[in-house]
Amino acid sequence: MTLELELAAGDPVMGIDEAGRGPLAGPVFAAAVHLPLAIAELVLAEGWATVNDSKKLTERKRNALAEVIRSTPGCVWAIASASAAEIDRFNILRATHIAMKRAHDEVAAKLGIPSPHVLVDGLPASTLPQAVNVVKGDAKSPLIAAASILAKTARDAYCVEMEAKFPGYGFAQHKGYPTEAHVAALRELGPCPEHRRSFGPVSQLTLF
Repeated sequence: MTLELELAAGDPVMGIDEAGRGPLAGPVFAAAVHLPLAIAELVLAEGWATVNDSKKLTERKRNALAEVIRSTPGCVWAIASASAAEIDRFNILRATHIAMKRAHDEVAAKLGIPSPHVLVDGLPASTLPQAVNVVKGDAKSPLIAAASILAKTARDAYCVEMEAKFPGYGFAQHKGYPTEAHVAALRELGPCPEHRRSFGPVSQLTLF
């Protein structure tokens, strides 16, 4: 993975990605990551050499890289979310864009720059009209890939917390996705406060 997209955007630049659009429960998370281009090549050759799309990494590797990213000198990052209630109120796409904007604004505030350059994974984000959207950006941009790792590991950790708070659903295992075991638990237990009522597999169950 090269810095071609980051160099084309110019410094300061951040990458943004999300995690958790498809699950039946829990917030959608987004992360924003900035790394000064003056040190980016050296960082990529060393601690970030294996940074990649979070979906292509094992859980152990994601967790290790998340710690490396968070502790990299000069790296400015933020993780934000939009709750299940916000997802139900606005729909998942708008809630995702809200989470992205929250992460963006936190990094921008830390940099002291209202409108840094932005690379965002996937389709255009309505809350970030000046951003450059990059289809499959988490496999093309190191900063987007780093954001994907932070968003994914933060959401997975939240799912472990959900399992402790709402036992019986298996959140620590399936992370809220509509697995057979999750749907069976929903039928038996009904929804918990973290379930997304607007999602079909939840709303269509007769118990609700």
